[in-house]
Amino acid sequence: MNGILRLTLRYLAYNKLKTITLILCVTLAVLLPVLLQFAVSWFEQDLHSRAKATPLVAGVKGSRFDLALQSMYFSRADLEPTDMQAVETIQESGYAMPIPLAVRFTAQDAPVVGTSLDYFEFRKLKLSQGTSLKRLGDCVLGASVAERLQLKPGDSLMSDPLNVFDLSGNYPLKMRVVGVLERVHSPDDEAVFVDLKTEWIISGIGHGHQTINAETSKDLVLGQNDQQTVANAAVPQFNEVTDENLASFHFHGDTGTFPVSSIIVVPNDVKSEVLLLGMYDSAGADVQMIRPVEIVDELLQVVFRVKQLFDVNTFLVSFSVGLLLVLVFTLSLRLRRRERQTMFQLGCSRSVIWKLQLTEVLLILVSSLVLVLCITAVVRVYAEQLLRIWIIA
Repeated sequence: MNGILRLTLRYLAYNKLKTITLILCVTLAVLLPVLLQFAVSWFEQDLHSRAKATPLVAGVKGSRFDLALQSMYFSRADLEPTDMQAVETIQESGYAMPIPLAVRFTAQDAPVVGTSLDYFEFRKLKLSQGTSLKRLGDCVLGASVAERLQLKPGDSLMSDPLNVFDLSGNYPLKMRVVGVLERVHSPDDEAVFVDLKTEWIISGIGHGHQTINAETSKDLVLGQNDQQTVANAAVPQFNEVTDENLASFHFHGDTGTFPVSSIIVVPNDVKSEVLLLGMYDSAGADVQMIRPVEIVDELLQVVFRVKQLFDVNTFLVSFSVGLLLVLVFTLSLRLRRRERQTMFQLGCSRSVIWKLQLTEVLLILVSSLVLVLCITAVVRVYAEQLLRIWIIA
């Protein structure tokens, strides 16, 4: 048997191009269905676990899928925001604890999530470094963001402008990193968390600027009388919150009208959940309340229908590759007829010659399977990040 294996290895090594081509063909035929099955299984498991951990979600009526994914994965969706009045309404009902989310901006391509401290307790997020949010301008980083950007408590992070050509739009805010969360292998690892008021400052609802008084330059004053001094738009605004200018930051308008993207609703019990769903189950309500688990089940039904098409396509491709391999080996046997005759004349029996052919096929199949296992192992390491990026996008 050692002689048969040695001869087969020598033959495969001599015909490198043919060997590599056959191994790649078999590898691709096996790898595609394996990766597809792995991706769908992970996708289903991740969505279900995240949805089960999010009892209810409230937001302006629109796409239920976008609302659920935005609240669970901080994806940027084209949804109208609701306001703080909706949060207060849920709070005053006494049926649940509302956790507002404002997901409209990014910082170094990581979603900036404006929320309350209740969110950290709700998701059981713990700090690995630093402290939690204390004042305006503070931010807490997810583990993956901190690792990717090489940031730690005491560093700074600038938010991204929505449109670099829109001079009248929001101003990027230089945020102070005060903490880094422990890795939890969830979308929270990829987010930058700030207080709601900090998010409103990024959006331009709140701002800070130099003190305006009688001694202020006339170029910055729009109007002035004995009681007040009104500044014009030329007054420079602070793009960073510091201990020195913290007192100058303020907000214009009614807090109840300030925007939030969605609301995670944590009901007190099953009865409270039913009552809340009944409150918003009317055609006249501006806010809809959904169960993320139901939305995920609907989404997975669509995914599985698409997967069935991929399964049929994969079967046809694998069948075609199998026929191609049979054709290649058949032609190879015909081309090597003189080789077999020579081996037979040298004293090799027909069984030995067939063993050589079968050993060649087995080595190619084993090499392909080893390659498939190696690629799958590598993909498993980065699959979580790749699939999560795809979901968020």
